[in-house]
Parts: sequence; structure tokens; C-alpha cells
Amino acid sequence: MMQRDRPKNIRQAMPAMQRILQRFWPQIRQQRPLLMIAGIGLVTEVFARLLAPWPLKLIFDYILLPEAHSAELDWPILRSLSPQWLLIVLSIAIVATAALRAISAYISLVGLSLAASRIITKVRAQLYAHLQRLSLSFHYQAKSGDLLTRITSDIDRLRDVTVNETLPLLINTLTLFCMVGIMFRLDWELALIAMAVLPLFIFSSVRLTYRIRKVARQQRRRESAMAATAAEAIGAIKVVQALSLEGRLERIFSSDNQQSLEDSARTQQLSAGLQRTVEILVAIATAMVLWRGVILVQRGNATPGDLLVFITYLKSAFKPTRQLAKHMAKISKATASGERIVDLLEIVPAVRNKPHAIAAPPFQGNIQFRNVHFAYEPDSGTLTLENISFEAIAGQRIALVGPSGGGKSTLVSLLLRLYDPLAGKILIDGQDIRDYQLNSLRQQISIVLQDSILFGATISENIAYGICHSHRDASGIRPRKLNKELKKELKREPKKELESVSHSEIEQAARLANAHEFIMALPQGYDTLMSERGSTLSGGQRQRIAIARAAIRKAPIVILDEPTVGLDNKSERSVNDALDKLTQNSTTFLITHDLRACRDFDQILYIENGQVLERGTHTQLMHLGKHYAALYQLQSAIARPHPACECQQHQS
Repeated sequence: MMQRDRPKNIRQAMPAMQRILQRFWPQIRQQRPLLMIAGIGLVTEVFARLLAPWPLKLIFDYILLPEAHSAELDWPILRSLSPQWLLIVLSIAIVATAALRAISAYISLVGLSLAASRIITKVRAQLYAHLQRLSLSFHYQAKSGDLLTRITSDIDRLRDVTVNETLPLLINTLTLFCMVGIMFRLDWELALIAMAVLPLFIFSSVRLTYRIRKVARQQRRRESAMAATAAEAIGAIKVVQALSLEGRLERIFSSDNQQSLEDSARTQQLSAGLQRTVEILVAIATAMVLWRGVILVQRGNATPGDLLVFITYLKSAFKPTRQLAKHMAKISKATASGERIVDLLEIVPAVRNKPHAIAAPPFQGNIQFRNVHFAYEPDSGTLTLENISFEAIAGQRIALVGPSGGGKSTLVSLLLRLYDPLAGKILIDGQDIRDYQLNSLRQQISIVLQDSILFGATISENIAYGICHSHRDASGIRPRKLNKELKKELKREPKKELESVSHSEIEQAARLANAHEFIMALPQGYDTLMSERGSTLSGGQRQRIAIARAAIRKAPIVILDEPTVGLDNKSERSVNDALDKLTQNSTTFLITHDLRACRDFDQILYIENGQVLERGTHTQLMHLGKHYAALYQLQSAIARPHPACECQQHQS
């Protein structure tokens, strides 16, 4: 699903970097001033490299071996200086050239590092926001470990390679072209001899670099698989230990780990092979140039200083070729990481705002389902919901009952637009919900789930999340932790951290949820920091905080999905009392298997196999005497104590 067809040859692989640059161009363009400064530093550093051997040439030609100097290449200004002064001037020139190179290298490195960090930070924020907007159908199929790898290590690899590999490669490549040009200027014959090995170098580099990139891509997939396995095992550690799955999962992880190691070793092997090949080619070129250059010096067609500059340039020009294998191996890995990020960013959410979607006005709570059809896998031909039609008047309480897997949770998921129906419409106050912006729709619906999730924040923050508004337009949520402008605002006014929610509002919601007393009994009260998923609280306490989070939103529509399952009698009474207060004057949908909980509801929909088989009040459905009545009588019989048990209890 998340892997696109990969290039099979080098000509197909070349556009990969261009694709990444095009995708990140908006972020790159914002850093043009820094990139221009880094570019100026880069050009200056190359210029300093070109100047580096010339003071040595002049020392050889004008001080050490003045008799070998050609009159045609004489510089009168240098002849006018005494050898002592000329040596001082050239020594200063060596230091000045080194200083110029060091300063320009610092400027280019710092400029590119800062620009790359800013670009990657924006890309990571965009990727995180995009992940939050992707539909549930995507998240149910994707592996969380793989997604975490993309948003962490893949992003980090892009930043590190940009600074530590791409910058040196750019400098060395530009130096190579400039030095080759000067070499042809000095002596075209020697330059041609030096360039004779270039075709062999290009062939070796292209062939091995493609193989390195292919292996690097395989290794990234292995690492993602390991991360996914680890995340699944840690997230379900209770089930893993209960079913004794440790050994099996260890074998799966070890297999991926071993294959990742083999891929890494293969990458290093290919990289080392390319480096050794380049070293041999450079040695051959140097030997050939020295042989011909010495002959030219002996004939008086060149000076020893000329040969020194030429050999220095030759070695400097081919220095990047010796390091090219290392650079290209890491750049290939970064390209594979970049492609994985771009692949993810190019996934279009199945549920998204229409081009002309509007912000939803305050809802009254009138809801209509008109001939709604839905399937999780449309191509399978199996419908999860089929021809669902009903109407809920504002303020009514509707119970959804029936066997598990009948489509009850799917129905309310459609109301939240976690999915869109294949056919039919869902209307709120007479308007198709697809005409509303997603955020404005969902912010007017409160939900309490069977296993409510609490975040690793304080209790106050967990409750305040109920009315956490987006700091972006309706096209998507921008995560608070990645919003620099909001961070600055919070530093100036810390009390805005809870999105302008007052403590009295939080406490009022907690009291409504019957949570205030146990919250105050905690060590830091409302400032108590929750562990992951709120595991330090009991199930009933977590549910009451979730109810407080739903209550503070004051939404006209409330969804309750098995909110009391698994609670003891005392906790269930407290939660039910809180739910009664939460749902007053709201259109309420309750998903439940306990038919006693919905006897007083305005409507009861019995859903089985994706269809509404019965609808009406409790009394009407009992008189009907079909599915609902049979299930209610069965539950009542199970709940009714056996006469023998009553007798034993009486005697005791």
C-alpha cells in the first residue's frame, strides 16, 4: 500500500532526488537568504582551494629553483623582491589562504546547517500533520512502527546527510571542475592524460552507486519492519506475555535484524569496493602525469612549480572521487528515506474537506440518515451497512443495539466522518455533513468510548483537550508542540496553554462527571501528570475524566460507545449518573449490549448484518416480540437470581 514501484535501472533512479526536491521546494524556498549565504561561502572556499598550491609554486620557481623558471612565465613584481621578502610574503599568503578557506567553510557549513534544520523541521511538522489527517482506513492498515520510523529516523537522516555529505560533495565537485579547467589551462596534454581514467571512474561509480542505493532501500524497509514489530509487542505487552508470544516475536524481530545487518554489511562492502577502485585509478593517473610532466620539465617546457601545481590539483581534483563512494552511499540511503517520506505525503486522505466546504454553524442536533450504504472494502462486494435510514430529532436519545459486528460503531463513525458512505447521505439540521469542514463538524460532537484514552499530560490538560481548537485553517490540525508561534505565545502568557479554558470550567466539567472528588485526592490534584494512556487510574476514573472532557465541549451531539463495559457496580453507577448529566438536551447515540440501559430511550434501533431490522421505543419493540424482545428476555433471565441462590442468601 505504502510502497510505490521502485526504479529498476539507473536512468529511472536519477529522478528520485529531483522528486524529493520538488516536493520540499516550498520549504526550501523559504530559506533562500541562508542558502545564498551558504552558497557564497561555498564558492569562496573553492576559490581558496584553488589558490592553495600557488604560493608553493612561486617558492619553487622564484626561490628554490630560480634557474629553472621560464622567462615567458616571468612575473616582474616577484623578481623585484629579495628572496627573504618574497618568502615572507608567500608564507603570509599560505596562512591567509588557509584562513580564507576556514572562514568560508564555517560560513557555508553554518548557513547550510541552519537552513537544513529549518527545512527539515517544517517537513516533519507537515508530515505529522498529514498523518493526523489521513483516514482511519489508512491507519488501520499501516504499521505504527513504520510510521514512527519515517517521522523520526528518516527525517533525521535527511538532515544529517544534507549537512555532512551533500555539502562536502558539492564543494568537492565544484573544486573538481574548476581544477580540471585550470589543469587544461596549464598543460592540455597532461590534462588529457589525467582525464583518461575518467570514463572508467564514471562507469564504476554509476554501477556501484545504484547497487548501494538499492541495498540501502532494502535496509530501510528492514528497519521499519523491526520498529513495527517492537511497537506492536510493547503496545500489547500484556497480551504477549499472557499468550507466551515472546519467543515467536523475538524470532520475527531477530530475522529482520539479521537481514538488516546483512544489508548494512553489503552496503559497506560495495562502498569499500568503489573506494579501492577509485584509489587505483587515481594512482594510475598520477603516475602517468608524473612521467610525462618530468619529461616536460627536463625539456624546459614547464617549471617544477608548474608540475607541483598540476600534481596538487590532480590529487585535489580526484580527492572527491575517493570519497564519492562514502558520500553516495549515505546520500543513497537519504534518498531512500526521502522517497519514503514523499510517498507518505502523497497519500490522499480518503476523507477530506470538499473544495468549497464551509464552517459548520452551531448545530441544533437534528440528524437524518438517508439510504446510507457503506463497506470497508468496496471492491469486496460485502456491505457493512446497507440502506440505513432513520431520523433523530434534536435532543432525542437513540440506542443502537444488536449483536457484535452488526455495524453499530460503523454507523456513528460515519456521523463523525471518520469514513464517508458509499451511497446515501447523512444530514445534520438538513445539510449534508460532507458540505462542512471536518474540524467544524467534529468539534460539535462529543464522544465517550469503551476504553477512553488519556494523554501523557495533566488532568487539567486532558479535560481541556475537549475544546482544543485548531491553530490552523480547517484543512488540517497543526500539532501544538510543533507550532513555534504558539510556543512563543505560551511563553509570554502561560495561562493560554489550556486554550483559554479557565480552571473553573475544568472543575465544573469534572464535577458534572463525578470526578472532582477523586481528582482532588490525587497528589497534585488537577496538576497530576497522567502516565501513558492513564494506566495509573482505575477504569471508572478514566471514564469519568473522559466524560469531563466530553462535557467541557458542551456539544449538541453526544456519542457513547459502550461507556460502562468492564466497570464494577459502584463505578458503573457513578459513570451512568455522569452520563445522564452529560447528555441532557443533547442528541445522544448510545451503543450498548445491555438492553436495560436503553429502556427509557426515545428510539431503539436493532441493527444486525448492517441493516436496521427493528426500530421503536422499548415498549413498542417488546410488543413486536421479535429480535429485541427475545434478546431482552434472555438478558433478564440471565440477570435474575436463581431461586436456590435466593434461598441460600436468605439462610445466610
